[in-house]
Amino acid sequence: MIFDVLIIGGGVSGLQCALVLGSAKDKIFAKNKKIGIITHQRASHLQNALFNNVLGLPSKTLGKDILVEGKTQLTLQYPHVKQIENVKATSILNDEKGYCVEINNKTYYSKNIVIALNYSKPLTIEGLEPFIEPHKRANPVKDRIQLKNNNHLIKKGLYCCGTISGCRSQFAIAAGSGASVATDILTLWNNNTPTKVHDKL
Repeated sequence: MIFDVLIIGGGVSGLQCALVLGSAKDKIFAKNKKIGIITHQRASHLQNALFNNVLGLPSKTLGKDILVEGKTQLTLQYPHVKQIENVKATSILNDEKGYCVEINNKTYYSKNIVIALNYSKPLTIEGLEPFIEPHKRANPVKDRIQLKNNNHLIKKGLYCCGTISGCRSQFAIAAGSGASVATDILTLWNNNTPTKVHDKL
């Protein structure tokens, strides 16, 4: 299967990225684009999070509920976004189609990849080793990592968002990071015309 964009990680930044990309489905430049997300979430820091300070979320919202509800929201609103569950990416390598992604025993291809994993060690995806560096905004005692990037772009067609991009571990920051990458990809699809997607009454 060949995607136009494949998101790796089903936490807040990955799901937010997928929601924004999915919401552009009626735009001429985004029609028929194949979007996928690997929604592996067991390592997500949302699993044990409690939120009282996020705009729009009711107090005492549980992170583990957001993980479930986020996937449901994506399914109901944008079913054309393919969710790939219960698997992990093991390698991301350059390919004439863009990137070749090994996921368990399957191979996928994508023109664009978004790494939306958390900032914990180890990061064991072959092909990402040259980009790993100490996290610049985390407490050094935590020994966190990030991927070298320039405003979320690692290199052509390879993006990162959330804490792995160097963001602090804060819900609203991670969500905004995922949305930012999505709009960068939409801008790319729209002949580099700055692009955002809003629903209106």
